[in-house]
Amino acid sequence: MTFEEASQKGMSFTTLDSIYMSGINANPELAVFSANQEEYILAYKQLLSDLGIYLKEQGFIWDGPTKAFNRIYFNKEGEIDYFLYTFRPGQLSKEAEKKYRDLLSEFIRDYKFALSAKVGFAQCSPVTYMPQQ
Repeated sequence: MTFEEASQKGMSFTTLDSIYMSGINANPELAVFSANQEEYILAYKQLLSDLGIYLKEQGFIWDGPTKAFNRIYFNKEGEIDYFLYTFRPGQLSKEAEKKYRDLLSEFIRDYKFALSAKVGFAQCSPVTYMPQQ
């Protein structure tokens, strides 16, 4: 769901961040994967790549470069509990955003992150989705 929708449901990222630890952090004591940051970053990049491939396979087409920001919350088994996102205003039509949301919901239902941990963890990042070449 979008950050705005999550906030309306009482699930602000501030609240969620108090429950889920950071996957990586400048302060290693606050990071779940401080001992294997490179492996974690590769797994996160793979997640974004897998999502892009899934969207393409389902016929979702980006009109042009589309900028978004994600904050993803994983349970300790690596399953996605929450996937919050926002797009830059005006980049997607309401129909395209609904299709994205529906496909994202399907994708995260069965997706499992490559790493697990002793606690739930979170990762955020900007992302630019590109149209098919």
